[in-house]
Amino acid sequence: MTAIARSKRGQPHPAARGATGRRRSSPTGSSWTPWAFLAPGVLYLLIFQGYPLVEELLLSFSSTSLLNPHDREWVGLDNYRDIFASPDFRQTLSVTLVYTVTCVVGAVGSGLGVALLLNAKFRGRGIARALVAIPWAAPTVAVAVIATWMMNAQYGIVNRALEAVGLGVPSGNILDSADYALPAILATTIWQLFPFCSIVLLAALQAVPKEVKEAASMDGAGHLWTFRVATWPVIKPTVGLLTLLMTIWSIRRFELIWIMTKGGPLGSTETLVIDLYSSAFEHNDLGRAAAIGMVGVCISLAVVLIGQSMALRAEKKGGH
Repeated sequence: MTAIARSKRGQPHPAARGATGRRRSSPTGSSWTPWAFLAPGVLYLLIFQGYPLVEELLLSFSSTSLLNPHDREWVGLDNYRDIFASPDFRQTLSVTLVYTVTCVVGAVGSGLGVALLLNAKFRGRGIARALVAIPWAAPTVAVAVIATWMMNAQYGIVNRALEAVGLGVPSGNILDSADYALPAILATTIWQLFPFCSIVLLAALQAVPKEVKEAASMDGAGHLWTFRVATWPVIKPTVGLLTLLMTIWSIRRFELIWIMTKGGPLGSTETLVIDLYSSAFEHNDLGRAAAIGMVGVCISLAVVLIGQSMALRAEKKGGH
């Protein structure tokens, strides 16, 4: 029994108190010691996260030009009314939704498939695992430039490959077509993101008890049923966390889209962050840009709350 053992009524054991009955001080110092350790992190969040967020919120209620940011005119909700009344902004929301959902499903789904393959025993498995990680290790700028070259109509290999399999391709560059630009952006994003998902899920698959899988196999269960009863319950929390992470990353992804298409053609690849950048630094409208940014913050916050709610519900259902 330790010195901090508790009595049957849940009260601290008398040995944890001094001779006068007062609680002893922490061995690491006073009761303020934990707050002292937390203070740097809290200050960092307040200065570099909290203050910009409050400033952006105030900016979204004003008419402010980038050329004269200190001259603000309070306009209330006008910026929000303007963006939600704009057909272009509704198209931006639609593109953002399609881009986010497709990227999350594609990256997590393909990552899970590759992780299952890499978890099997075969010759050269170590080399295969290293090769899969290359797209994730490459800088986003390099990935975007290489993808742009590959989709060039004159010297790119993508047009040649599509022609070889009998699929129709645009006469010009793929990224200049309003019909093909978004699928091209999606394919490039998924190609860059799926290695991270596969590596994380491969680590989760390593935690699946072999005894459970062997018992399922001995009972005559097939691969699909074994995956459902033995593998999925173990990796399900990791898949949920990856889905949440990929959703937030996809909503705020900027550099790859900007380098490849700058939101064009005809706004077919313009997401929230591209619209925010264009409003602030091309049209000099900081108030509209801040309003778009707050819409993105609200969407991200809603995604996090929904994810947390589903995780808590699953935890209660599992009896933990």
